[in-house]
Amino acid sequence: MKRILQIAGFVSVFFMGLLLLNYYIFYTLSNLFVLPLNGYFYLLIVLSALFYPVAALLERSLSDRFSGILYALAASWVGVSFFLLWGIIIYQLLGLFYELPAMMAGALIVSLTALISAYSIYNAFQLKISESSLDMHGLNHEIRAVQLSDVHLGPIRNHSFLKKVVEKTNLLSPDLVLITGDLFDGSSQIDEKIIKELNRFQCPVFFTPGNHDYMQGLSEVCNAISLTEIQLLRNRVIQFGELQVVGVDYSYQSGYLKNILDAVEIDKNKPTILLYHLPDDFDVASKAGVDLQLSGHTHHGQFFPFNFLVKLRFPYLGGFYHNGTSCLYVSPGTGTWGPPMRWGSRCEITLLHLKPD
Repeated sequence: MKRILQIAGFVSVFFMGLLLLNYYIFYTLSNLFVLPLNGYFYLLIVLSALFYPVAALLERSLSDRFSGILYALAASWVGVSFFLLWGIIIYQLLGLFYELPAMMAGALIVSLTALISAYSIYNAFQLKISESSLDMHGLNHEIRAVQLSDVHLGPIRNHSFLKKVVEKTNLLSPDLVLITGDLFDGSSQIDEKIIKELNRFQCPVFFTPGNHDYMQGLSEVCNAISLTEIQLLRNRVIQFGELQVVGVDYSYQSGYLKNILDAVEIDKNKPTILLYHLPDDFDVASKAGVDLQLSGHTHHGQFFPFNFLVKLRFPYLGGFYHNGTSCLYVSPGTGTWGPPMRWGSRCEITLLHLKPD
């Protein structure tokens, strides 16, 4: 009940933003197509704004087939709304210099939005395998490590998607799998089918939580993980062969990562991998003796033009970054959050060949 109330508060605020967004979109399109601004117009705006919040509350409380379909449609509409918004803004900017026929402009905005949205949804369900090699001091033999991040298991990324992820991962024959947060979306209940698929990994799996795992309810997440062979790493270090694997909880608290890394006492003479959901404090990890920091969270912006906005907050948006002998890799994510769309990014399973230096 507490989780439902928290989500209700979030979606209430979200509803107000959607109300303004939908009003702006429908008001502009109505003018372009010369449609009447009557009671049906305002009813459509309210229903469109309520679509996602109501679907989110239903999915979290029911988590059945109907609520899942409703949630997927509502989340998709949010993405479509943003594409319509960018189209309208571009039209209005061009209108400062050129006089465009209103109805033609409206038809062009709607048509391009439909095409871009369809491609973005298709692209969001394509899983890319990305391979990279990295030399690590202290290794005596190569280790094949797979990073999964931001899977967001829920009504859209359900057990069927997870099955596909697990099968593709197992085909890579990794020595270990490292999950860097947001395994769960926080929008629906964790069912037995999810647990079953998580138990199909054919190698050791280590997981550290992200912000959406907290939204899911950390006790619920911990209970689910306890039914699998996955090792939950929360502010501790373990030894995996020659590797030290450190898992640090998600936190926006200033100085949090430094405090935890100081407390777990990393042996700087051993090759060390840090699992930390946020792509922050890379310099802190480097000074602590971390050879490779694996992070996620950004989704590489997920779809244009949010990559530019996300980069303002997270300069380490995606890919490899170096600091002396230390390396940071920021995954674009294995799944998606919110709208099941990707435009300018891909869902990724990352295979890392860790080789002796």
